[in-house]
Amino acid sequence: MADIHLVGTAHVSQKSVEDVRSAIEEFQPDIVGVELDRGRFMSLTQEMAEPSVTDILKGGNFGRILVQWVLTYIQQRIGAETGVKPGSEMLAAIEEAEAHQRPVAFIDRDIRITLSRFWGKMGIWEKIKLIGALIYSLVSVEGQEINVDEFTNQDVVSAAMEEFRKFSPQGAQALIDERDAYLAHQILMLGGRYERVLAVVGAGHIQGVQRYLNAPETLPPLQSLTAEVKSLPWAKIIGAAVTVLFLLLIAAIAFSGVGLEVLLTALVYWILINGVLSAAFTLLAGGHPFSAATAFAVSWLTSLNPLLAAGWFAAIVEAKIRKPAVGDLRQIIEAETLSEMRRVPLFRVVLVAALANVGSTLGTIAYFVFIFPILGIDPAVVIVDGFANMLQMIQGLF
Repeated sequence: MADIHLVGTAHVSQKSVEDVRSAIEEFQPDIVGVELDRGRFMSLTQEMAEPSVTDILKGGNFGRILVQWVLTYIQQRIGAETGVKPGSEMLAAIEEAEAHQRPVAFIDRDIRITLSRFWGKMGIWEKIKLIGALIYSLVSVEGQEINVDEFTNQDVVSAAMEEFRKFSPQGAQALIDERDAYLAHQILMLGGRYERVLAVVGAGHIQGVQRYLNAPETLPPLQSLTAEVKSLPWAKIIGAAVTVLFLLLIAAIAFSGVGLEVLLTALVYWILINGVLSAAFTLLAGGHPFSAATAFAVSWLTSLNPLLAAGWFAAIVEAKIRKPAVGDLRQIIEAETLSEMRRVPLFRVVLVAALANVGSTLGTIAYFVFIFPILGIDPAVVIVDGFANMLQMIQGLF
């Protein structure tokens, strides 16, 4: 039976760096496992190739990209307050292991899988709450005194984990529980090959990992922790439903006998409400007026096509005008203030894409809520008369 020792750390704590060095010196492990995947290790130690704007726009998921960048920014800000670069304790573990001529193992799940499962498991309401909380954190983290040493206090960590679990049950499952299990799997595999194993993990994972190490039979299958989350394509389903609902509404108005003027007014308001809100949110993101004009011009159409999004077109125009450059991703990660981050062209392109889509979605909702009061007609009468007349016409054809 292998002797396994866990070291809990805070990712931006000088004390954690010192604790890791001391633990390796005292425990003298045969191998050191660190809570990193190879991709994150590469990003900590060398310049990574930046994705192009085209790749980002093709990938979609602008909300997930913004969440990842904002989380990185918040961690950077805490690191700046404490004078410790995020991930320093993991690098210290690697350096100390190499100094003792001990092998190092990367035991965390691929960050791309984690983020994909994290975003995919959360419901729409959880995502909305998360983005709102992150926006609040962006403002509150600056100028706030932070006691990072509390991040390794198990009582404090447990309370924080429980709060996050209440806030986002599905997100916590992907970000905490699944990674506890994955880390435990990797540590046990190391324990099958080495007699003394030291694993450096975040303090938030200590209890969960230890629980699995004490009862390995409770571990879920490893494959279940890395498989792609399969869920219904709600965005496309809702988009298709909006298209059908709009077409039925226009057909009802057309056949109800209220007149051509009312029908044209309904179509004009569809264009205006969608366009104005999408353009307004593009400007709110700091987009160029031409990007806002593009969002206005296409949002009425993209709202009817679940395969298109107003944000894509607005972002393409934004990228043409304010061209992202090599090094933008590094600037986003190293930004010291929110305003500095927003000035980076790549960040602004993604923000324009995300908020233009939000504006278009709100425009669609607002249209269905307010169109009948605007037109001054009774929806029940229009719908009943419209469909009755339509049915009568269809029957007449046969």
